[in-house]
Amino acid sequence: MKYSPRSDGRKFIIPSFLFIVALCVLAFINEVRFDSFLSFGRCALSNVPRNSSSLETPLLSSSSDDDEIRILIGILTLPDQYPRRHFLRMIYGTQDVPAGVKIDVKFVFCNLTKEDQKVLVALEIMRYDDIIILNCNENMNKGNWFISVYSQFRFDLGKTYTYFSSLPDLFNETDAPNPPYHYVMKADDDTYIRQESLVASLRPLPREDLYYGYVIPCPSMDPFVHYMSGMGYLVSWDIAVWLKDSEIPKKHLEGPEDKVFGDWIREGRRGKNRFNAKWSMYNFPEPPTRCTHELWPDTIAVHLLKNQEKWIRTLNYFNVTSNLKPSKLYHIP
Repeated sequence: MKYSPRSDGRKFIIPSFLFIVALCVLAFINEVRFDSFLSFGRCALSNVPRNSSSLETPLLSSSSDDDEIRILIGILTLPDQYPRRHFLRMIYGTQDVPAGVKIDVKFVFCNLTKEDQKVLVALEIMRYDDIIILNCNENMNKGNWFISVYSQFRFDLGKTYTYFSSLPDLFNETDAPNPPYHYVMKADDDTYIRQESLVASLRPLPREDLYYGYVIPCPSMDPFVHYMSGMGYLVSWDIAVWLKDSEIPKKHLEGPEDKVFGDWIREGRRGKNRFNAKWSMYNFPEPPTRCTHELWPDTIAVHLLKNQEKWIRTLNYFNVTSNLKPSKLYHIP
């Protein structure tokens, strides 16, 4: 038989055409099935409650819970110190706080005694909500500090004790985290605290039975021998609860406030975990003493900033205005 290319070509085209048609039919069927699967998936997901989560979410939540740190910084001051409070609000309100960290800065003083205080402090609270008024008496006599060393120690100590022992009742909301703060701090209003450095130093530390600060005397590096300086010391929340319930502080309310606080911790066998933040906490370099050194980057707190010149030198050193955004509205050389 003679070979005919046309007849062979027709034989090849017909099967090819049928094969293509079969592929199209198969693709159509698969598309219908895929769309149905997506519709089923959307329907199934829409029936899942909004507060439900996948397996990944609890893992992330657990990690964030471990990383979360809640700190209360109580700055002990006086009702009439309005300019100082406004200044410190700028200092702490412009600091960056790491993700997952909550730091509340509160100004702490005793009962108001003047009519103008009742108006001006009330306005501050309405505007800023950052004041704690304790049920105690300031160490004042007609607006001036008592000269008596005994009365100074006595009343200041009462304020410190009232501050720490009042916290469990002040922050006992049922819908609040437990504990409301991992750490509570008492600081002077002439201390500059760098919050990011404070957090970095606290991250590896225990969250229970902790006593943290600058150990006294200045040459000492052993936090278990003496006590922490009043420039700023911190305890874990459970110690604040213990101070509220224990009879030890109530029987010992006389003496230098920070030393006596250390006595309470020792007598109650608390603060088994201690951290000496020296030399990241220190006094301002001038005048030079055994408690001072030059400003340096690895700083948590600088103490004894008694005037604006010392504050400005400190703030300039740490370049606190570096994040100032350029604008046509102002020109700062």
